[in-house]
Amino acid sequence: MLVMKKVIIINGPNLNLLGTREKDIYGMETLEEIAKKVNAEAQKHNIDVSFIQTNHEGEIIDKIHEAKGNFDVIIINPAAYTHYSIAIRDAIKAVEIPTIEIHLSNVHAREEFRSKSVIAPVCVGQISGFGSFSYILAINAAASI
Repeated sequence: MLVMKKVIIINGPNLNLLGTREKDIYGMETLEEIAKKVNAEAQKHNIDVSFIQTNHEGEIIDKIHEAKGNFDVIIINPAAYTHYSIAIRDAIKAVEIPTIEIHLSNVHAREEFRSKSVIAPVCVGQISGFGSFSYILAINAAASI
């Protein structure tokens, strides 16, 4: 019997505004539309996805803690927390779950401060710059972990 892999996708602050916020950078799709695409891709890989968004750092940390023993992989778009949240970094490191950091935009081609991630060093990899396809690439990566 094929065991279903469980993946949690955690979306950070302001991602609830996708589709209306800085469309030239983040695209036209809403987070709900991206979630539908992700779920379709996940089904192809026998992956059960939990897709959440919060603007609150503490809630992100709580979700990471709750993932231990419940999820096989974490995919996280920490948004602005990427650049300074040592608390999220420490939570990822503490739970010892393979984690993939993703971004819609190419963070290395934007403002200098965006190229520094305090999260990436505790992740198995980082995917950025492919718009909503970054999520699909992350699902494929999660399937291979």
